[in-house]
Amino acid sequence: MRILVAIVLAFISTAALADSTGEQVRGDRAPDATDVISGLYAFSRFQQGLLESTDLKGNAEVKNLAALRAEEAAKRDKALKQIQDAIGTEPRVSKTTSAGLSLAKPDDAEGPAYVRTFYAAQIPEYESTITLLENYLKTPDNPALAAFAREHLPVLRAQLKDAERTMADK
Repeated sequence: MRILVAIVLAFISTAALADSTGEQVRGDRAPDATDVISGLYAFSRFQQGLLESTDLKGNAEVKNLAALRAEEAAKRDKALKQIQDAIGTEPRVSKTTSAGLSLAKPDDAEGPAYVRTFYAAQIPEYESTITLLENYLKTPDNPALAAFAREHLPVLRAQLKDAERTMADK
């Protein structure tokens, strides 16, 4: 009997540890404020990474757009930081980001292939961030963060549509 209790307790403790390691939100639970804040900061890091990548390439169209998106991300992060401080939470930092991607070979830096790659890299990031905010808004746990999500969701959707439209045109 003691062995059975020990096994059950061991199982429960490992399940609790696995749940608190900062893993990505799975479909079986709604994201909480920490998940949303972490996801938004990761999206901002991605946008900053695009800007850094375009600095190496030189395509004026993508460089200007990347600079605009990085500036918007900085403003979003500043507002998000105020909410984060009010909540008293620390974001989970993911060690893997797609911001370090290489968008195109240097000889393609001015060509349509580079521009398509630039926009194509953004689409899954936007989709992931939009899905995170939509799922959070189903059962929000913080009114300030919910208002923030409602305010930024239409902007992110519009930017996603622009990226999809521009990629299709190139």
